[in-house]
Parts: sequence; structure tokens; C-alpha cells
Amino acid sequence: MKILVLGDIVGRTGRRLVERLLPELRDRYRPGLIVANGENAAGGAGITPGLAEELFASGVHILTSGNHIWDKKEIVPYITREPRLIRPANYPKGTPGKGWVVTEGAGGIPIAVVNFSGRVFMRDLDCPFQGVDRLLPQLEEQARIILLDFHAEATSEKQALGWYLDGRVTAVFGTHTHVQTADERILPGGTAYITDIGMTGPAEGVIGVDREMVLQRFISQMPQRFKPAKGPGELNGIVIDVDEVTGQSRGIERISEYG
Repeated sequence: MKILVLGDIVGRTGRRLVERLLPELRDRYRPGLIVANGENAAGGAGITPGLAEELFASGVHILTSGNHIWDKKEIVPYITREPRLIRPANYPKGTPGKGWVVTEGAGGIPIAVVNFSGRVFMRDLDCPFQGVDRLLPQLEEQARIILLDFHAEATSEKQALGWYLDGRVTAVFGTHTHVQTADERILPGGTAYITDIGMTGPAEGVIGVDREMVLQRFISQMPQRFKPAKGPGELNGIVIDVDEVTGQSRGIERISEYG
């Protein structure tokens, strides 16, 4: 089975890219499941119920998120009732929503999608390493294919979790930095890994943000209210080739489309 994962969707440009390019990607790869990180879909920060529904209507099956999940207050009641939108599993007990979901891929095959947040240079949430240890037994009872979106800043933390989970999950893919890395590989235990899958959004900004605003922030050190850049966009992601029997990965391919 092929599984398609799209990098962080940023603003209107990212949403339009998904709407326009996803049909072609479906025809090309015939994925049994489509996952995307949607936490920047609303103007580059957060996601609303309406935009989540728009992305589901475009063909995305599961939306993961990260540190911007709570930026739009209206998402709180929505995430409590919509299992297809998940937030990092290492938020404290009692936080709205869930950090994982088990869904059906092609042929009714169960697939678990899990979301964790890193802690280096980010909010000090529960330990993702210990958190995934606690969660995995429950997921393994329901699915052999387990995908993990690690929304983290530090490459070292992402690589460490990839090695920690090698042979225990199907794939560990990084999100959050919006810059696609070129280190995709199958680890010795059969886990597909990439440090960051990149973003789906404006191509001529700085990680999707209007570059003049970012430059002024760096030069002046004064606060700036960021907004997504305009102009052409890029769609980044990966396609994972999964053995449906073992749950191990056979291949991983980077995607980078412009338009």
C-alpha cells in the first residue's frame, strides 16, 4: 500500500495547492491513505472547523497538527467531536481532542496515525519518548501500520525518536520547520524516516511567511504580525510504500511540486 503525507498546509496558498494538485497525486500514486498536517491552514496559524472540512472535502483523510492547534478558539469544540483531526498526544490529560486515531486504509486495513510534539525549543509538554512507549501497546492491538507525525524543531530530537522507534512503527516523519530535508530512508528495522517533510504553501516567503516581515523582525528585533507570503506555491510531502502484512516500510519517496 502507498500512503501519501503532505507537509504543513500554510494559508490559502497551501489549501489551493491541495485542492488543485491532490487529484493528480492520487492518480499517480494510488494512495490507500492521505495524511496532512493542517495546523497552519488558517492564515498561517491555526485551523478552523470550516477549513478542516474543506481539506477533508479535497481528499485528505486525516489531519495532524502541532503547537498552533489552539490558535483559533473555535477549533476546541470541533476537535472534541472530530476524530479525523488530531493534536499532539503529549499534551496533558484532559486536553480536548486526541493524539491518535485508527482509521481504515484501502481494503479496510486498519492504520494508526499518531501525533507527538517535540520539546527542544518548543513548549515543555510530556516526554514524547515515554509517551509513545505508553501508547504503542494500545495501538498495536488495533493496527500493524502505525504512522507518527513528530512536530518538532530540533533535528537531533527528530532523529533520536526515529532511531528509538525503528522496527516498532511503520514511519516517523517530521513536521514544523517547513523546510524539506533530503534524508529520507528506511531504517534497519523497517521504519521509514525523514527529518522534515516540508510544507504546502507559499514558495517565495520565509517558511511560508511574507519575507519582508521576517526580514524586519530579524533586522529590528521588533515584534511583527506575520502573514503568509503571496505568489507561487510549493507542495512538499512523502509517499511511503508499506507492507500490509508486516507493517514495515519498503520505500519512501520525497515529493516536491510547484505551481
